[in-house]
Amino acid sequence: MGTATSSMAAKLAFYPPNPPTYNVSADEVTGKLHLSIRGHRPRRAVDVEVMKLPTNKGNEIVAMFVKNPSASLTLLYSHGNAADLGLMYFIFTELSSHLNVNLMGYDYSGYGQSSGKPSEQDTYADIQAAYKCLKDRYGMKEEDIILYGQSLGSGPALELATHLPQLRALVLHSPILSGLRVMYPVTTSCWFDIYKNIDKIPLVNCPVLVIHGTDDEIVDFSHGKQLWKLCKDKYEPLWVEKGKHCDLETFPQYLTHLQKFVSAVEKIPPQLRDANNLPDGSPIVIHRGDKRSGVKERSRRRVSADHWDGKRRQKDKSSEEQRRQSTGGRASVERRDSNVKIPSRKSVDSSRNSLDRFSDDE
Repeated sequence: MGTATSSMAAKLAFYPPNPPTYNVSADEVTGKLHLSIRGHRPRRAVDVEVMKLPTNKGNEIVAMFVKNPSASLTLLYSHGNAADLGLMYFIFTELSSHLNVNLMGYDYSGYGQSSGKPSEQDTYADIQAAYKCLKDRYGMKEEDIILYGQSLGSGPALELATHLPQLRALVLHSPILSGLRVMYPVTTSCWFDIYKNIDKIPLVNCPVLVIHGTDDEIVDFSHGKQLWKLCKDKYEPLWVEKGKHCDLETFPQYLTHLQKFVSAVEKIPPQLRDANNLPDGSPIVIHRGDKRSGVKERSRRRVSADHWDGKRRQKDKSSEEQRRQSTGGRASVERRDSNVKIPSRKSVDSSRNSLDRFSDDE
């Protein structure tokens, strides 16, 4: 059944450019790999490293890493269907420059000069190989990475995101609810369906930006809207008026909104994003979902913080009385244990207010 499913999915979903739009060649002296793009000359001023990566499915995929010396975050980009690194090269280098990020792009098995044949499971192995390279070769941490999935690429990006609890962020560009739902308006997941993003998006814990064109002629606009509604941690979406499936990058608001998103997630690391366990075990609840629940959630956070402050004052008062008794009443309030570091109410409120900026504005 698994083989039949994979074969069916491949016929429905995958259209690698034929022939590939680029070749890979090695420098005769250094052995360094280069991309030769048909009809174009790659910009030598850009720091791009080309490599071949083994996957756990036995294939070898081609990947490129665009180095930005001032970047603190890295974008791992899964491109759409009917594309390969030759077609994406200039988009990747421009995004790296304008977003101030490093960028790793890769070709799926059977795409470009990558070996093998494409399948859903192979794309999962492909993105895992690219992610492993970022960690092992470049020393990237999970919390330094933003996953970006375009169209078909939303499948492998979402799959990996469900396994990375400290992921910095996720971008879904013209995403699909599932492979079958692109063609038919089904309401339940079928055994032979692929890329069941609709079932996976609620499992993602990081901030999610969804971008979709209102006039998308390939993946209906409703796919992006429904995925955004199912996000646990919503960021203000970008619905591009008159935008189609393959032209969103040409709209000025595309880059502006992406820059805003990257800047926002760069300022708030996962440690501050996640719920904090306070000394008495009462967490500050941090939730950035639907704004309809925003007042209630902020109220819960305030009650939690006030409860903790009351507990702290009660504990401090008890400690003072004990010290006075043990020293004959001469103990000073200022001589508390310097090893006990309790965050002030001001710092708690400051963190809470910073995190509230992720609340949905709709």
